Amino acid sequence: MIYGEDIIEEVRSRNDIVDVISTYVPLKKKGSSYFGLCPFHNEKSPSFSVSRDKQMYYCFGCGAGGNVYTFLMEYENFSFPEAVRFLAERAGMELPEEEMNEEARRQMDEKARLREMNKLAANYFYYLLHSKRGKRGLEYFKKRGITEETIRHFGLGFADIYSDDLYRFLKSKGYKDEELKDSALVSIDEKRGGSDKFWNRVMFPIMDVNNRVIGFGGRVMGDGTPKYLNSRETKLFDKSRNLYGLNFARKTRKNEIILCEGYMDVISMHQAGFTNAVAALGTAFTSGHGTLLRRYTENVILSFDSDEAGQRAVLRAIPILKDAGLNVRVLDLTPHKDPDEFIKEQGKEALEERIRKAVSSFMFQIKVLAGRYNQDDPEEKTKFQHEAAKQLAEIGEPLERKNYIEAVSREYYIGQKDLTDLVEYYGTKGYVSSRENMKTPEREQRRVSGSEEKEEKKRQPQKLLLTWLVNEPVLFDRLKGIIGPDDFYEPIYHGAALMLFEQYEKEKKVIPARILNQYTDSEDQKKIAELFNTTLKMEPSPEDNDKALTDIVRRVKEDSIEQQMNGTNDILKWQELIREKGSLSGLHISI
Repeated sequence: MIYGEDIIEEVRSRNDIVDVISTYVPLKKKGSSYFGLCPFHNEKSPSFSVSRDKQMYYCFGCGAGGNVYTFLMEYENFSFPEAVRFLAERAGMELPEEEMNEEARRQMDEKARLREMNKLAANYFYYLLHSKRGKRGLEYFKKRGITEETIRHFGLGFADIYSDDLYRFLKSKGYKDEELKDSALVSIDEKRGGSDKFWNRVMFPIMDVNNRVIGFGGRVMGDGTPKYLNSRETKLFDKSRNLYGLNFARKTRKNEIILCEGYMDVISMHQAGFTNAVAALGTAFTSGHGTLLRRYTENVILSFDSDEAGQRAVLRAIPILKDAGLNVRVLDLTPHKDPDEFIKEQGKEALEERIRKAVSSFMFQIKVLAGRYNQDDPEEKTKFQHEAAKQLAEIGEPLERKNYIEAVSREYYIGQKDLTDLVEYYGTKGYVSSRENMKTPEREQRRVSGSEEKEEKKRQPQKLLLTWLVNEPVLFDRLKGIIGPDDFYEPIYHGAALMLFEQYEKEKKVIPARILNQYTDSEDQKKIAELFNTTLKMEPSPEDNDKALTDIVRRVKEDSIEQQMNGTNDILKWQELIREKGSLSGLHISI
């Protein structure tokens, strides 16, 4: 459904951005704005600002910004029409609806088409699992102890042995090859036609946090390879921004989320009552996953396989989760390989006890470290103690460091004073600072070249003047006849200026959030959000402010005149522009 601009604006105006965002992010008022921890990147100090006056948000850390629609599209992965419908329902508004005819289907955005295809595919796989053709798949799940209720809950299914089965099914539903080729469900070959991505596999639909199918995982029947196959990424499916089972785990009443390795681990744990279990989607654990988890919990328990590969995965995940501001513990599943096997062998109560006894991430790291050295060999044991002291020295908070020194001393029979002295030795030898320096390259900002820096400097006055106009709308009247939209020649600023000047002329006020509705590109949205959320540095003296403003107006006008001079060979026009430029020396603008 395509909604008119009036409806879009009415829905937006009925949903106060502070009220909406505060249901996702804890906000505290500071001055005229509200601040909280940014949900789009990892941070420890609040830099995420929400303005009730402007009806916009902006993060001074990562640059994410926009209005209430942008927030929902980014946070909930909604398409724009879905965000409109969500907010309309929240405000108790009825939106015009109509039947989805062929023309309307063509006008649907790509994400909506992909969602419809994925939903149809999931339903088809589920149907096949319960048909004669899916007997092998159903037997597999039953053998693994999965109940019919759990199969229905997770929407598990089966992809048939024929390599073009789903392709033919989707074609029968009216989808064309050009639509199907981007779905990640089939491959299109001009000569041989379409072939399925998944066949002869039990299927695991992957859902986003709003229970919409966005991709699939499939386990092969028999000894084929690869054993597990996952959808490639699409405009709908980003592996680093989704976790399997999170759509259910986000509703848990428990105060932690259990992070597992695979689909069957999550399914078995949910079936046993551990509905707070999730898993990464066939990819390495990333900072995006850490940020996603932090939206729903402060505590994570790692429940990876107990083999060497699982231990390595735990060690990789710990710093990512810690950087996201999460408290991390590690579940010991020995002598069993994974949660699925543990539950089958020892039961729910035994796993609950193991969860209660899950060790802190730091003590797990020390345990892995201890296993690398022969503790019966004095030389090896000494090496371990030095390495343990180095890790303890990295703990910045003094009381936490003291408590861990006591714990390591007790667990590994090291004299507490000896260990404390060793930790202090490494803490004062520059070891910690050198380690920190090793971490900084990925945080360093990209260096801009001299030409890029020069171009940015030329654009700066346009950006600053637009910020002045947004913050001090009275300037539209003061600058009439001096500055107009065409003086902002940078494309992104020219478009914003056109809308700002038109809006003020019609309504005698500026509504930044309404203007942002016109931008669909995420990078453009960020630039405009930054423009509207920049804080002006006001001087104590009104005269100084007037001088600063006059200088900016003069620079914008001079740059505009130079652009016009470069674009014409008309001598008379040149003379006119030169006179106009000369008159700027006497310019004075007062707020």
